[in-house]
Amino acid sequence: MPAFPDAARAAVRDTQLRRNLAHATTTIRTKRAAAVGELADWAELRETAKQIKDHTIEHLGHYLRLLEEQVTARGGTVHWARDAAEANQVVTDLIKATGETEVVKVKSMATQEIGLNEALDAAGIHAYETDLAELIVQLGGDRPSHILVPAIHRNRAEIREIFRREMPGAPDDLTDDPARLAEAARTHLRERFLAAKVAVSGANFAVAETGSLVVVESEGNGRMCLTLPETLISVMGIEKVLPSWRDLEVFLQLLPRSSTAERMNPYTSIWSGATEGQTFHLVLVDNGRVATRDDEVGRQALRCIRCSACLNVCPVYQRAGGHAYGSPYPGPIGAILSPQLRGTGSPVDDSLPYASTLCGACFEACPVAIDIPEVLVHLRSRAVHARTERAAMRFAAWTLRSPTRLAFGQRLAGTAGRVLGRRGFIGRLPGPLARWTDTRDAPVPPTESFRDWWSRR
Repeated sequence: MPAFPDAARAAVRDTQLRRNLAHATTTIRTKRAAAVGELADWAELRETAKQIKDHTIEHLGHYLRLLEEQVTARGGTVHWARDAAEANQVVTDLIKATGETEVVKVKSMATQEIGLNEALDAAGIHAYETDLAELIVQLGGDRPSHILVPAIHRNRAEIREIFRREMPGAPDDLTDDPARLAEAARTHLRERFLAAKVAVSGANFAVAETGSLVVVESEGNGRMCLTLPETLISVMGIEKVLPSWRDLEVFLQLLPRSSTAERMNPYTSIWSGATEGQTFHLVLVDNGRVATRDDEVGRQALRCIRCSACLNVCPVYQRAGGHAYGSPYPGPIGAILSPQLRGTGSPVDDSLPYASTLCGACFEACPVAIDIPEVLVHLRSRAVHARTERAAMRFAAWTLRSPTRLAFGQRLAGTAGRVLGRRGFIGRLPGPLARWTDTRDAPVPPTESFRDWWSRR
């Protein structure tokens, strides 16, 4: 992926994309505000969730060991993966051991993060997405652009065309009526559910004290995946663990209201270890989370419960869309999570901390009080080109400490302004300074400084 500014520049020229995003995010944002307003103790719940997450992250090793003990005691098998390659290999080997070449999948951010579908495909295993939005993305050969609504960048007419073109058995008279689209998807998936012997899921939460995993969803497709197949493989980031059921109670009030604007999700599936007639495997994935935990400022990103509230209030996301972030985690949370999990060795990860206006709307919306602007500023200080910025700030400080140097600098700027700003603004500064003028119109410095005016008068 290119750097965020380049990807965003192309995205904002897509007027249909901007209309789709504006309509969807405005609708979700309005409904969420109403759902949150019903709880008089929302601020207290938010603070409690923050404290639970911070405590768990601080004692992560203890709760993960407890989770493993409880899952194992209930007939499940726990696997540990240091990175995406290990996680993909574990899942691939488990599926191959069953002799199956097809699996059904519950919507999972963790499997998107590690690129599981692509790894399975390379091994000759096809994964069928069963979440409606994920199905749209998969059939369209597309990429998700939103945490909660992966196909938010598509409108109903576009979805109809994708179904008619790519979905086997789609009716010829299919319209863009939402009920007809949902029914076509349901008919298509029913055969997959009945035939599948293996399912892959993520997890919204895991309860350490009982080894229980939790998946919340709105369509029922997840429930079908979790219960029908003979083998269930759940892939989970290690930060999803919670200490107890009382802690889970807090998050089951926060997550539905912040994501789907519902009081509770229509389907909340909870299972502890292997259920009767089913083999269960839990794959716990690090993939940069331990390194993120070691950063005192950046670690708060691990509180994230993937609700997408920050995306729906972000003015940058609303205009650029999710694809510009080059990550399964778009929007404000992606701008702080992806560079920490993946490092800043690529143009897109190096640029993501700058994909924000620092307006603070994301912090206000976050149900676990992640101070995203604080982390963005922190990560900017670690970016490759931050060295140039620090040098510029040191030079500015040196100049401002001396009235003589400041006066000389002002006269020099006035002279340069007359040369470079023939049209009333500076079109482009030379060298590294071009990074400033490439993104804004810089006014021409006055020919006479206030200091000189004062002396003359």
